[in-house]
Amino acid sequence: MQPEPAAKLATTARGSFRMGLVGRGIQLSRTPAMHEAEASAQSLSCRYELIDTDADPASDLHEIVARAEAEGFAGLNVTFPYKQDVIAHLHHLSDAAKRVGAVNTVVFREGRRFGHNTDFWGFTESLRTGLPDASIDDVLLIGAGGAGGALAHALADLGANKIRIFDTRDGAAASLARGITVAEPAQDLAEAAAHASGIVNATPVGMAKLPGMPIARDLLEARHWVADIIYFPLRTELLREASSMGCRTLSGEGMAVFQAVRAFQLFTGHIADADRMRATFRAMGAT
Repeated sequence: MQPEPAAKLATTARGSFRMGLVGRGIQLSRTPAMHEAEASAQSLSCRYELIDTDADPASDLHEIVARAEAEGFAGLNVTFPYKQDVIAHLHHLSDAAKRVGAVNTVVFREGRRFGHNTDFWGFTESLRTGLPDASIDDVLLIGAGGAGGALAHALADLGANKIRIFDTRDGAAASLARGITVAEPAQDLAEAAAHASGIVNATPVGMAKLPGMPIARDLLEARHWVADIIYFPLRTELLREASSMGCRTLSGEGMAVFQAVRAFQLFTGHIADADRMRATFRAMGAT
């Protein structure tokens, strides 16, 4: 799936932009720094704000989106747990957002709200460049939420022969699998791991505010490659344990950087430098 031309999507050609990230427990996000540093490097002005509903639980999603639009934001990034809920507050969805069923980037333009999914391309580029020779013949995807939907479609487009989707919520894995020919819901996590060549975590388990692992350590094998989309912390417990067992691992860095590259282009109409954004990400340290 190719990203839509940014020239058609940019909200403004002016040199000053205001954006934000909506989510829960996002104070450690590196997204503001990546956007602001990239804007500065391009002689643009960017103010990027965190809208953390853990800090202000009284604000609901409808109010947040409406307020941002009224205050002249170019757009919003959206993260856990709002990637699917935000769709009800938008006027138009990109092809990627429709297919995935989740939105992580909202662009405000001419009184309309446009929803996009840059996670799809972000994960595709991360896996392609970070683990270029990883076998995706049989992949276990843990998590069927907004991020899981993007990753499932990305893996299918990359050529996965089978995607086993596991989610603890009743019906969530089956619902996602219905839209992807090569996907099926996994009822037994141990059985799915035993068959899989790779394991991907698309749940929030492992975040600083939700420590732990989405799969038991004894289900990991050295032959597995293991990817996590979380980047705070960058080395989640899952990745640490997998690495200690000899697994090749992929952190959430690549997806965080590449989705931001695409979002920056959607917000501003200017093409971002991925290497420069990655340098900003890494300058913030490993934790």
